[in-house]
Amino acid sequence: MLSFFFFKAAAQQALLDKAEKEYNNYAYADAIEIYEKLAAKGVEDQKMFQRLGNAYYFNAELPKAAIWYDRLFAVNPQQEPEYLYRYSQSLKSAGDYAKADKVLEDFNKKSNTDSRGILFQYNRNYLEQIKMNSGRFEIAAAQINSESSEFGSAFLDNSLVFSSARRIENKEGKTFKWTNKNFTNLYIAPINANGNTGSPVLLNKEINSKFNESTSVFTKDGKTMYFTRNNYLDGRRGKDDKKITLLKLYKASLIDGKWTNIVELPFNSDKYSTAHPALSLDEKKLYFASDMPGTFGQSDLFSVLINADGSYGRPENLGPQINTEGRETFPFISADNELYFATDGRPGLGGLDIVVSKINEKGTFDEVQNIGEPVNTKYDDFAFIINSSTRRGYFSSNRKGGMGSDDIYSFTETRKLVCERTLTGAILDSRTNEPIEGASVTLRDENNQVIGTAETDKSGNYSFKVNCGKKYSVRVERKMYPPKESAIVIASALSNKLDFALEKEKIAAIAIPEIKAVKVGTDLAKTLNISMIYFDLGKWNITDQAAAELEKIAAVMQEYPSMKIDIRSHTDSRSSAKSNMVLSDKRAKSIMAWLIAKGIAADRLKGKGYGESRLLNRCKDGIKCSEEEHLRNRRSEFLILSM
Repeated sequence: MLSFFFFKAAAQQALLDKAEKEYNNYAYADAIEIYEKLAAKGVEDQKMFQRLGNAYYFNAELPKAAIWYDRLFAVNPQQEPEYLYRYSQSLKSAGDYAKADKVLEDFNKKSNTDSRGILFQYNRNYLEQIKMNSGRFEIAAAQINSESSEFGSAFLDNSLVFSSARRIENKEGKTFKWTNKNFTNLYIAPINANGNTGSPVLLNKEINSKFNESTSVFTKDGKTMYFTRNNYLDGRRGKDDKKITLLKLYKASLIDGKWTNIVELPFNSDKYSTAHPALSLDEKKLYFASDMPGTFGQSDLFSVLINADGSYGRPENLGPQINTEGRETFPFISADNELYFATDGRPGLGGLDIVVSKINEKGTFDEVQNIGEPVNTKYDDFAFIINSSTRRGYFSSNRKGGMGSDDIYSFTETRKLVCERTLTGAILDSRTNEPIEGASVTLRDENNQVIGTAETDKSGNYSFKVNCGKKYSVRVERKMYPPKESAIVIASALSNKLDFALEKEKIAAIAIPEIKAVKVGTDLAKTLNISMIYFDLGKWNITDQAAAELEKIAAVMQEYPSMKIDIRSHTDSRSSAKSNMVLSDKRAKSIMAWLIAKGIAADRLKGKGYGESRLLNRCKDGIKCSEEEHLRNRRSEFLILSM
């Protein structure tokens, strides 16, 4: 019996060793077959569950990966952070977003400097954001799909060039060990006037080798082509130090109707992959995906200058505005100078999601946005291209319902993506924390151009419509407060808020006289050398200038709590005597109301208007006077009635 168990254990270990060898050789399909046989026999092994989850994950079968990551975390919850991230992505593809977000929280705690976790923490409502960007496409399966894999399309005049793994004779029956499926070739199919595609044919045999060819891009004149191929040229196959044939970028020229003169690009290497080319609008820069040294994550987007003499500059990473610690791949530059690409490093629906960022004049990028459903799903969605004139295009996906493992889908964009958000804020008094009503708020763009003005409401609030990724400055102005200005870059998050706390201008310290210097019957304003309270022509509301002087009156009355005053308001001689009497009485009552609001008891105040009956100068009806002379008569007096 002991020998039986020893034999069984030895057999299991032999299978595990074989599966490990296949896994390390990237033969994931063969490794999966062995591992699953062992799992069916009840083998519980942490490393096996890691490998099974990874093998499905790397083959873009994320719902199946979720099953084995479930088993992995059940055996041992303490896993490296990367397993948490893959588990989260796999859960999304299985439709369990709530659990995926919980796993992402754990991932961020373990790896709090990883941009993928940081992006999640700052975009917790990412599903709502994606929903706002959704519903802009009408999609359909392209007529070029087969039971094999089709993906990675490109425009060439009125034709579509794409990659397909459909079986053909010149492949000698060989398969790609990563997937156990046929190697891919480049095909071309005409695009009809209605947007449908005709029957595809092989591009030509010089381009298609016995290994993988995929993703291409063509210059506008149709004479130069960049494409992806396994490391194979002139009958020679290159390998890295693990004897793996990686991907490289190649260039071909159209001569006499055939693609020939195939050369590999000089920044390729046997030690890393370069793939999925895209051209800038001026065709002076080539974009591509790579895991070359200097990559943030599993693959990043790079660009390289194409010099006038045909040589190339040094590849440059597009930076953290675009790249994450995950996968960024399949770039495409639209005629609107927008960079579309696929990523699994940002909060999304699951697997690879297609996102977009506007390329600015200086080569910087606007905020990256998810283009939404139905193009993006919980599966892998990638290789997006669009004709900016017709708003028609194609993308690739391994979503359910397709003919093969990957399929190409056509689309029509019915509405352009404009990431519009609302910028809100509250303006408060820094000392009292009370809202400031009537503050003037000015919104300017990064070129200092005014694009909006607003006035705060009773709650001190303002709002503007703004665009994601744009930098704005907001300036707040209100009488009696120094102006204040601040800048903000609008995030794609639904809520963007910029509050201001304004500090009131300090009033010069009031020299409160001794009580002996204040006599009943004198004008408090004159006794304290306080400026007269002026009003605008025909108005009785308290101006900011008047409020500053009334603050002083209130301060004296608070110092002498038994003091009572008589407020006498006067007008100039313009308008009728009757209307002036009404106006001045309203002014006196307005001052009383202001002082009461400041805490002065109503029974300490008396107020009356005297109209034009007590002018201080010669400016009677019929006499021409200056505005300054009339202004002296529009005044208020504060006579002390009792102490």
